[in-house]
Amino acid sequence: MKIIVCIKQVPARDSLLRIDPAASWIQEAGLNYEINEPDTYALEEGLRLKEKHGGETVVLSAGPARAGQAIREALAKGADRAIHVECDNLNALSPLEAGKLMAGAIAPESPDLVLTGLQSDDAGYGQTGVILAELLGLPHATLAIEIEAREGALRVKRELEGGWFQYVEMPLPALATVQSGINRPRYATLMGIKRAKNKEVRHVPAVLAPGAPGFQVTRVYLPERGKQTQLLDGNPREAAARLVEKLRFEARVL
Repeated sequence: MKIIVCIKQVPARDSLLRIDPAASWIQEAGLNYEINEPDTYALEEGLRLKEKHGGETVVLSAGPARAGQAIREALAKGADRAIHVECDNLNALSPLEAGKLMAGAIAPESPDLVLTGLQSDDAGYGQTGVILAELLGLPHATLAIEIEAREGALRVKRELEGGWFQYVEMPLPALATVQSGINRPRYATLMGIKRAKNKEVRHVPAVLAPGAPGFQVTRVYLPERGKQTQLLDGNPREAAARLVEKLRFEARVL
């Protein structure tokens, strides 16, 4: 079973983010980077499926040269080899453009299963996985919290709203976007780190179609903060009831 797991390198969650002078993205100089958190769950699921059914797990990442750090970490955790789509301006691309780059690198591999995280922690579009499935002509399921591979098929448990779940069965090859919490991601061992140095990383140059980009970011900015004071009239019981109502339905903190 050949499994391709798509991962993205994003700024570390504890990074202090500053907006660049053009207000088009964040200042990337001096930031620490890590594997996108939802993608770590997708990687772990891919590794577990390989351990259970055999085959190989291939990691694919699109991004600049620094994305090689995320690739090596994935290889150290147990991925067999990797594909690096070299793209210096990944954050300037629309999900469709990014999907086309990734699909071009995935198609020659003819995988049985493609796994992605539900969304990225930086842009958070949540679109690349389903776009990738459409470009590859694969059936897909989103919000996967349980994946079971069977003979020529895939059974996926999806998380819906309001505590509801849905079971979907699809023929292989297929694609699934993985929800955070589906498993407990492993750490790279010392032996895994040593072995990662000798594993294959295939570099693929990014080839974008000519023409205008699919979208354009006009402004990135911090949410404006404001203060508002409200006086609640009535006796203490009435005021407390109104306060709870406002905290629950307006502030949404209860």
